[in-house]
Amino acid sequence: MNPNDCLTSAYGVKMPLIIYGTAWKKDLTAAWVEQAIGLGFRGIDTACQPKHYNEAGVGAGVVACYKSGIDRADLYLQTKFTPLSGQDPAQVPYDVKACLSEQVAQSFQASLKNLQTTYLDCLVLHSPLANQQQTQEVWQAMEQIFHNGGAKQLGISNCYDLQQLQLLYEKVTIKPAVIQNRFYAKTHYDGAIRDFCSQHRIIYQSFWTLTGNPDVLAHATLQALAMKYQRSAAQVFFRYLSQIGIIPLTGTTSATHMQEDLAIVDFELTADHCAAIKRLL
Repeated sequence: MNPNDCLTSAYGVKMPLIIYGTAWKKDLTAAWVEQAIGLGFRGIDTACQPKHYNEAGVGAGVVACYKSGIDRADLYLQTKFTPLSGQDPAQVPYDVKACLSEQVAQSFQASLKNLQTTYLDCLVLHSPLANQQQTQEVWQAMEQIFHNGGAKQLGISNCYDLQQLQLLYEKVTIKPAVIQNRFYAKTHYDGAIRDFCSQHRIIYQSFWTLTGNPDVLAHATLQALAMKYQRSAAQVFFRYLSQIGIIPLTGTTSATHMQEDLAIVDFELTADHCAAIKRLL
């Protein structure tokens, strides 16, 4: 993993500036993950949630790349514990009758088996639970995995309430290193949450980054910058995010788009151009 193309978390974990997301890829997951890594992606995001992810397919795609000289240490592998509310009742990857801490442990073991690895670079809570007490219980179980060396850092996803994030941060021993949220206008682009993240060395990862922002991508300002830099609007937007400390996820299945996404490290926007894009958000 090129140190110049990474951010380093509060826990010393190097995270690529753009991460490949694996949701909704079903039976083609392994092939697309292998393609993504083959083209240069070194960060992979998944979840132990059969409803939306084929985690075993991710593992198969990763392992296929080991044969071409990629080492496990070269990759940033991130998966999630998905609470029961986010699972398909017909294919829950843990015992629904078990206590929350046991569900976390079982999900983690399933992820290790699926991904064919002995550790995770990040274990993410897929979403807060019904109340703070349950969220804390799950987080404590994740902390145990961290302390046992099973995960290098912890994170949370789909957390759009600043007070909820602040309370979690204050109450837990192992602080979240990552927050992964949908990045769009409805939540005002998580401005207050991102400010909190900046103050506490939490790295913000964005998903739905292109799909949720068609107006931004089509805006005359971004189109003009794309022409100036001889890049696509998506590349300019991704590059802007990387320059302000956000790591975007991309789930493209197009080899061309994968190469374009990886190429955001090959150019840099001026401060004035960053300010122009900021005004769109």
